[in-house]
Amino acid sequence: MKMLIAVALGGAVGATGRYLFASQALRVFGPGFPWGTLGVNIVGSFVMGVIVESLALRFQVSPEMRAFLVTGVLGGFTTFSAFSLDVSLLLEKKDIGLAALYAFGSLGGAVLALFFGLWLTRAVLS
Repeated sequence: MKMLIAVALGGAVGATGRYLFASQALRVFGPGFPWGTLGVNIVGSFVMGVIVESLALRFQVSPEMRAFLVTGVLGGFTTFSAFSLDVSLLLEKKDIGLAALYAFGSLGGAVLALFFGLWLTRAVLS
């Protein structure tokens, strides 16, 4: 039961962060491109790399805290369901180039950000 509560609370924190981030991105950049979803997926992947590597190299936390951070907060913050919807909306508007840029930017950017987070954390904590 403690694990479920940890994930639920983390999900609330992450989803709130995603909403705030996406709202700001929409305000700053406008509705022409899903910058908010792209940003949370890249930032979330970087933070995932930092957290996972930090927990592996330096910090011992309870399984509940790990679930709160990784599954809850980051699972609620990043989202590929919103990513999929954004791609489909761009394709429906016949913005094939933007859809491809967004899809490859999200996937490539997120994976690169995760590896950067791993590398940076190893450099700092090792």
